Amino acid sequence: MHRFLSISSKSTSLKNQKQLHLPLVSSVSSATPKGQSCSHYFNQKSPSLGSRLGFDRFISSGYFPNRVNLRGHERNGNGFLRLKGLVGEIRNYSSETDRESIDYDVVIVGAGPAGLSAAIRFKQLCREKNADFSVCVVEKGAEVGAHILSGNVFEPRALNELLPQWKDEEAPINVPVSSDKFWFLTKDCAISLPSPFDNKGNYVISLSQLVRWMGVKAEELGVEIYPGFAASEILYDEDNNVVGIGTNDMGVAKDGSRKENFQRGVALKGRITLLAEGCRGSLSQKIMKEYKLREKVQAQHQTYALGIKEVWEIDEKKHKPGAVLHTLGWPLDSKTYGGSFLYHMKDRQISIGLVVALNYHNPFLNPYEEFQKLKHHPSIKSLLEGGSVLQYGARTLNEGGFQSVPYPVFPGGAIIGCSAGFLNVPKIKGSHTAMKSGMLAAEATFGVLHGGSNMEAYWDALRSSWVWEELHRARNYRPAFEYGLFPGTALSALEHYVLKGKSPFTFKHGKPDHEATNVAKLHSSIQYPKPDGVLSFDVPTSLHRSNTNHNHDQPAHLRLRDPDIPETVNLPEYAGPESRYCPARVYEYVPDEKNQLKLQINAQNCLHCKACDIKDPKQNIEWTVPEGGGGPGYSVM
Repeated sequence: MHRFLSISSKSTSLKNQKQLHLPLVSSVSSATPKGQSCSHYFNQKSPSLGSRLGFDRFISSGYFPNRVNLRGHERNGNGFLRLKGLVGEIRNYSSETDRESIDYDVVIVGAGPAGLSAAIRFKQLCREKNADFSVCVVEKGAEVGAHILSGNVFEPRALNELLPQWKDEEAPINVPVSSDKFWFLTKDCAISLPSPFDNKGNYVISLSQLVRWMGVKAEELGVEIYPGFAASEILYDEDNNVVGIGTNDMGVAKDGSRKENFQRGVALKGRITLLAEGCRGSLSQKIMKEYKLREKVQAQHQTYALGIKEVWEIDEKKHKPGAVLHTLGWPLDSKTYGGSFLYHMKDRQISIGLVVALNYHNPFLNPYEEFQKLKHHPSIKSLLEGGSVLQYGARTLNEGGFQSVPYPVFPGGAIIGCSAGFLNVPKIKGSHTAMKSGMLAAEATFGVLHGGSNMEAYWDALRSSWVWEELHRARNYRPAFEYGLFPGTALSALEHYVLKGKSPFTFKHGKPDHEATNVAKLHSSIQYPKPDGVLSFDVPTSLHRSNTNHNHDQPAHLRLRDPDIPETVNLPEYAGPESRYCPARVYEYVPDEKNQLKLQINAQNCLHCKACDIKDPKQNIEWTVPEGGGGPGYSVM
């Protein structure tokens, strides 16, 4: 099938452009050999266009279970595959002011479980109905999976529906849950409790590796995935309908000047745009505000938690593949909701982490240091001793659940996955619900493009699905803990064992997380023990293990709406909480030449966890996307 290269000599609307059509033959086949990455690139007849678009950084899922026939490929300096031969399904291009514009039928922001599930399901429908629609997935991580951080005990329900043959297709899901324990921790003891988690049939996995595998499956169906490109803005038409996204400019210096390698961002136009950015997605937040999506269904505000995690390699004699442990209690105080997890993966690896609800009151609390304390608990320490840390990471997760789900449809698209907030809090699982939401959105999208229906079908399908039923049953667990640890535990037990999610009432969430922070004078400073370098570590050491990298010479992506608030409000009233809630030491108060403390932002440290965007007491910090490809580089998380 032929695609065409469209060149416009001036900036006009797409409908009115005079285009020069250059036929180019697509070499992409729907029958891609199993295990190979079906990738798309620009025809070598127009290398200058590809260079201007910045797509010389070739798409790669980063996961090749059967790597074959790659002689025609080479790695560039950023680790992306570059094809030497003639490959590519070329879309329509036009000049929009000073940047290139590319038209797709569907544009998806985010190559996580939701975004890739949507892409795969949409392309499956194209095959079933013999329809030809184009799908583009843009991902800010350097490769698919680079920014994916999760527990993860994986419930395969949605994957069973999406790709029923996953067991035969080398999916990286091969450690079934073998035991399921639940402890209440005091400082020195671990009290075993009945486990409220039903993990029978679930698996301990690396979600980062799973989405890499899903990226390959998407490519095989003809989905075009572009990692290393950050979606930084929403594009609207004259009627305020969303018509796509714009990617960030590359090669901009910290002072705003253009460097020699400057490349203008690209306008990716879509008839339907799906936002799958994950928790606290920056574009999703803007869309919800722009179209008042929470108000449309009287949804409550979202509430969040910060998850901090390490992957360890431990002594083989201590390793029990598939063993799952969750805890409540120590090291957190009774007024702070949270808990830890410890999962035995394959190859002597374990995943250990602490989740801290961001509606905590004490501004002196430091989630990173609480996690370091956790590892010294006698029951945890004995397992970790003699082991070594492989990787570190952090990410926020939305815990608002049923009460906080906004109306997910906007003119021109929809919000899917954790961007909308489908995490099941008592299960501590959101991947399966995120995937299902992406699949439902894909079906609605196909109905719009092929059947003439509308995107409201996504909302209807969502409320009729098992996702809605699951979230409704779990709706009272998280807000129950507004009353404290012990009342919350009792109410949760009542919900789980007696009422079984069929309560005649629905609890409301408390204050938004940033408003929950008390002023410093109501609390005492917390003195945390120094790291021993064996079980506990300082932040720079952990950051090194996250593979986090940003170009130092680029504009800071963490912006202060009012530059005076840190010194006039946060420091004197709240004792500078941003220096503690950030798990990457992005924010530091350092003395200036007059020995006055000033806030220093080390944006290059950023793990993209979004805690600052959520927890800042005055909502003064705005998290925006950095230059594409920056951030953490997770591989086994």
